[in-house]
Amino acid sequence: MSVPRYGRIVGKVEYREGDGQTIAVRPGPVELVVTANDVTLSWTEGETHGSAAMPLTDFQRYRSEGAIVDDDAQAEIPAKQE
Repeated sequence: MSVPRYGRIVGKVEYREGDGQTIAVRPGPVELVVTANDVTLSWTEGETHGSAAMPLTDFQRYRSEGAIVDDDAQAEIPAKQE
């Protein structure tokens, strides 16, 4: 089991539920659970709790673009398993 990490959404970050349209993740703090293949982002907005899973490659792209700030950036992000 992965240890939760913490970060912030500071730019445009989107995820897709199944084959549906992309959905924006609202700016603000998020909890990050990183595995070898994906990252689950969890957040609270008022009384509502949200979560989204995205491929590790998408998370790495958002992070390199500056849209996700990983507050625990000193922790290593695993390389994508092929």
